[in-house]
Amino acid sequence: IFCLYPQLFGGLVWILVASSDVPVPLLQGWVMFVSVTAFFLSSAYLTLLITGLADRINTDWNFLDVFYHFIALLFYFAAFVLEAATTAANGGAHVNLFNETCFVYDQLVDCYLLFLFQIFAFVVTLCYGCSMLMGFKRWRM
Repeated sequence: IFCLYPQLFGGLVWILVASSDVPVPLLQGWVMFVSVTAFFLSSAYLTLLITGLADRINTDWNFLDVFYHFIALLFYFAAFVLEAATTAANGGAHVNLFNETCFVYDQLVDCYLLFLFQIFAFVVTLCYGCSMLMGFKRWRM
């Protein structure tokens, strides 16, 4: 069940963004919207597949699978790029986790959390991309 990996890493993104002090509050709202919405929609989709209710609903699930994962991929990629750009614009581009830059701004924890957020957001983007490609192969077979 490959659909579980984006949920797992998406939950980590949700936790990391909620616990960090993002420099732009509007950006934090967008990232939280993307991560929470994708988490709950993926959970609902996984529940439909596991319980077998998807077999009772007459629709093209392969197309919906590709479409959903494409939209989730776009949203997570946008959130990842916006967060990386905002971090870079606020001096985060010069943040080296192994030197004193974070101590100067007294934001050691936030530097680590933003760094981890960007890594996990990129991993979630890759997971949704792989899910979309596998769904596309299944749809075309």
